[in-house]
Parts: sequence; C-alpha cells; structure tokens
Amino acid sequence: LGDVVAKLLTERPFHVGTQMGRLAGEWEQIVGERLAAESSPKTLEGGTLVISATSGAWGTQLSFLAEEIARKANERLGAQAVRTVRVTISGEASKPL
Repeated sequence: LGDVVAKLLTERPFHVGTQMGRLAGEWEQIVGERLAAESSPKTLEGGTLVISATSGAWGTQLSFLAEEIARKANERLGAQAVRTVRVTISGEASKPL
C-alpha cells in the first residue's frame, strides 16, 4: 500500500496538488502576514504560479515581489517548481497583471 501511495504522489496531478497544498498552507511564511491576507496561490502549472490578489494595488505589490516569491516558494517546496509568477485580481481572472 505504501508503494502505491508513493507512486500516486509522484504522478503529475497528485504531485502538483501536493505542491499547491504546501504553498497554500505556508503562504504567510512565503509572502508575509499582510500580503497573505490580501492574496492566495491559485494554481501551479508548467512552472507558473498564479496568485490571486484582492485589488490592483496588492497585485502590483505582488508583481514587484514575483522573483522573491518564486524563490521562497521553491525553498519551501524543496524543488524548482515555480519558474514564473502571474498575478490576477480576484474576480478578474482574465486580466493578469
């Protein structure tokens, strides 16, 4: 059973889901308390982490910190899973910053 679970966790859908769960659970440690209150990680696909911000101002702040966010996220994940960061505004998913 342990081998089956270990294999499932390394398969892409489960692995990415596990990474997103870790990012969501450690979001405050990655971006800080204030930014965590105004944002959340939404998806991680193909090396792109999509973050949702509550407003344009917070989205701009997150965009300025994109490289640092990617670095800290990768440190938490123990892998180079995040290569780029894309920020969207809540309710405006089709309008990335």
